Amino acid sequence: MEIINVVAILTSSLSFLVYGGMLLKSESMQLEFKRFKLEKLMILTGILELLGGAGLLVGFYIDIILLISSGGLGLLMFFAFLVRLKMRDTLLVSLPSFFFMVLNFYIFYSNFHKVKDLSF
Repeated sequence: MEIINVVAILTSSLSFLVYGGMLLKSESMQLEFKRFKLEKLMILTGILELLGGAGLLVGFYIDIILLISSGGLGLLMFFAFLVRLKMRDTLLVSLPSFFFMVLNFYIFYSNFHKVKDLSF
């Protein structure tokens, strides 16, 4: 595996493990979900972030888990970026969701060739 791919996976994984945990514990992050009027999705989002972050690490050994995790986190961040745009947040505030969307879609794209048979 290329070093850039390893760094991308570790960066994303550790970030989502931290952010997912913070979302479930941090009052300031929970207030953001209330501001977005998405408080019903807060726990689900935190759990998906934790699972995605852990899945990226498992993905070092199981390629399909890497694809599912990176694709799922990429989609999650795509919707997070759309919410930020809808709320008219500044570019600086919106940049992390855009960055992690691009990073996870890069991980997905750069590892897609490893999975020979996508049928289940």
